[in-house]
Amino acid sequence: MMNSTDQPAPCRTGNPIDDCWRCDPDWETNRKVLADCAIGFGRNAIGGRDGEFYTVTSSGDDPKNPTQGTLRHAAIQDEPLWIIFDRDMTVQLKQELMMNSYKTIDGRGFNVEISNGPCVTIQGVTNIIIHGVYIHNCVPAGNGVVATGSHSYQLRGISDGDGISIFGARDIWVDHCALSNCRDGLIDVVSGSTGITISNNYMFDHNEAMLMGHSDDFLADKNMQVTIAFNYFGEGLVQRIPRCRHGYFHIVNNVYTGWKMYAIGGSANPTINSQGNVFIALDGDSTKEVTKRESPLGDEEWKSWNWRSDGDMLLNGARFVTSGNEGSESYVKASSMVARPASLLSSIMPSPGVLSCSIGQLC
Repeated sequence: MMNSTDQPAPCRTGNPIDDCWRCDPDWETNRKVLADCAIGFGRNAIGGRDGEFYTVTSSGDDPKNPTQGTLRHAAIQDEPLWIIFDRDMTVQLKQELMMNSYKTIDGRGFNVEISNGPCVTIQGVTNIIIHGVYIHNCVPAGNGVVATGSHSYQLRGISDGDGISIFGARDIWVDHCALSNCRDGLIDVVSGSTGITISNNYMFDHNEAMLMGHSDDFLADKNMQVTIAFNYFGEGLVQRIPRCRHGYFHIVNNVYTGWKMYAIGGSANPTINSQGNVFIALDGDSTKEVTKRESPLGDEEWKSWNWRSDGDMLLNGARFVTSGNEGSESYVKASSMVARPASLLSSIMPSPGVLSCSIGQLC
C-alpha cells in the first residue's frame, strides 16, 4: 500500500472530505456515502452511487473482449456501477482503460495498483470517482481495438502514458490515490474537461505532474474549472504541479515539499487562486520560485493575468510572484471551497494518498 503514513488518523481532522465518511467503522457497508463527500468543482461527481456493486475478482485484461470479473469489464458497462475488489490486486493493463460514465473505482480495504502498462482514460464521459488506487509506471500503448462500452469499440491510437487522462469529460473526482513515475503526466485534464476535483492524493517521483489545458490555441478550455485540494506533493517532483492554460484553477490547502523547476505554471491567461497552501522550497537558489509563466509577449502580457497567493505559507525561501488583481471579485470562477488556514494543514491532512482501511475499523 502506498501512502504517506500507516498511522491511524484521528477521526475528525477538519478535512471536510474525510470528516464526511472516515468516522464510520462500517464504511465498507456504507461505501456509497463517499459519493456525497466531494468538494470543489468536482462536487457533483456521483460515480456509480445509483448502481449495483461490481466485485473485481481477476487481475487479467483482454482489451477487446474483457471477461467478467476484470476491471475492464466493469469499467465499460453502460449502467452505473460501484467497482470494488475481492483481494489485494495489481492490474497490468494491455491497453488504456476506457472508462464509461457513472463509475466508481473504490480500492478501499485492499492494496489495489494499476501499473506497468497503459493506465486510465476518462474521455467524453461524466461522473467518475477514482478512490484508493496506487497508479504508477504507466506507459503508452495503442494501435489496437479497445472496448469502450458494453457493445462499443474504438481503434485507439498511441496513448501518452498518463496515469489518469481526463479528456473532454466532466464531473470527475480523483481522491486518496497515489501516483508516481508515469511516462507522461500523472493526471492530465484537457480538451474541454471541467467540473474536476483532485484531492487527498500523494504524488511523487515524477517530472511533469499535472497538465491542465490542451494547448494555448484550444479555446474551449476557457470554461475549465479544476479544484486541487489537500494533496501532498512529495519527493522527486520537478514541474507542472500543475501547469495551466485558460480556465480557472483553485489550488487550496496542499503541501508542496519541493520542486526541481517550478510548482505552478501556466500560459494563455489562466486564473490561479492559490489559497492556504504550504510551499517548502528545496535548498538551492534555483528552486525557490513557485510560479512560472510562459508568454510569447513577455512580462507585459502576463502581468495582467490573475494569479494570487492568499494565506499561503512560503518556507525555506519559497517565492510566489503574483499578478493581475488581488481582489476576490476577480476569482469568483476560481473559488470552489473555503480555504483552511495553512498552519492547520499538519492536522487537516494526516494521511494523503491511499489509506490503510481495515474492515470493521475506522479507515
